[in-house]
Amino acid sequence: MKLFIVGTGPGSQDHMSQRAVQVIREADCIAGYTTYIDLIKDIVLDKKIISTGMMKEVDRVEQAIDQALSGVSCALVSGGDPGIYAMAGLVFEICSQRGIQILRNSASSDAEETGLVLEVVPGIPALAAGAALAGAPLTHDFAAVSLSDLLTPWETIEKRLSCAAMADFVMVLYNPKSKKRDWQLTRARDLIMEHRPGETAVAVVTGAMRENQKISFTTLDRVDTAEVGMQTVLFIGSSTSMQYMDFMFTPRGYTKKYGIEK
Repeated sequence: MKLFIVGTGPGSQDHMSQRAVQVIREADCIAGYTTYIDLIKDIVLDKKIISTGMMKEVDRVEQAIDQALSGVSCALVSGGDPGIYAMAGLVFEICSQRGIQILRNSASSDAEETGLVLEVVPGIPALAAGAALAGAPLTHDFAAVSLSDLLTPWETIEKRLSCAAMADFVMVLYNPKSKKRDWQLTRARDLIMEHRPGETAVAVVTGAMRENQKISFTTLDRVDTAEVGMQTVLFIGSSTSMQYMDFMFTPRGYTKKYGIEK
């Protein structure tokens, strides 16, 4: 009884780990959000597919668990990394609520008969893919915050934004705007600007390493006018971040420590 929680990264096989590709190819059943299944359609041929749309996360996770418990090896796929704003946490949560015994994939074959063997296969998260395209904005300490208040109270999100801005972290903002959530980004900008200047560098990356990929740069005071959506990740610089040519980077501190000259 095996369930693999697999990160497919941006979606292209070029940016997936060998382990992720191996698990998907060897699994009997593939479960995931419809868009993520479509992105890996070339390697899920002749598989049983459990595909659901947005807002059906609990349903597809429960179906994947049930498939694995029935003896069918199942790979539950997530875009990016499965443990970052994705499905891994929900799998563990549901297993704990249902009292399912879970084991690491290194468990013996005898142990498999008494519990569900789980393996989380990491993938390139959107913040890493986006940062690579932007340059090197995450070379120093950073904080990631999702602006989606579907599962987290907005009051909590505001507190996290303010604390991260006050602490001078580079800030990675996920889910900045959708058709139904059109005001949160402006409010986030206002909160962050209480602690850093309007000219702070910002990188805007949409569809990182996908066919619809877009990369642009702006400043904090204008970030709410940027073209963003649910596939956009925003990189809001710290006090030391800067834009250089068509890239953004955050110094780690080597120049000051070692006196690197121009």
